[in-house]
Amino acid sequence: MKTFINQAAQGDLLIRRIESLPEGIELIKPEKGVHVVAHSETGHNHVIEARPNVSLYTTNDPMISYLEVIEATDEAETVIKHLRSFDTHESIKINPGIYEIRRQREYTPEGWRRVED
Repeated sequence: MKTFINQAAQGDLLIRRIESLPEGIELIKPEKGVHVVAHSETGHNHVIEARPNVSLYTTNDPMISYLEVIEATDEAETVIKHLRSFDTHESIKINPGIYEIRRQREYTPEGWRRVED
């Protein structure tokens, strides 16, 4: 399992530690016991288990979200997992803190598009 200090990537996600949450964000409720950090076009989402110490936020920009992890009172780790049984991205341990999560994009002859994972 990967760990990081300031920045990490998992497939089409770029995760960056920041100092504080911006204004104008909206809390996202968990779906079926997990926070879906990024929906995958193939159904292999990037998720974090829903816990009281984890909050995920959305913005007006579909390419950016925010994650807040408060020090857990139990022994459970906060981990971003890629839900695919083959050719999967390594899980990433998220330490307590505030993070900006960006969907990566790529240039094609038709123009910029979100990277599909």
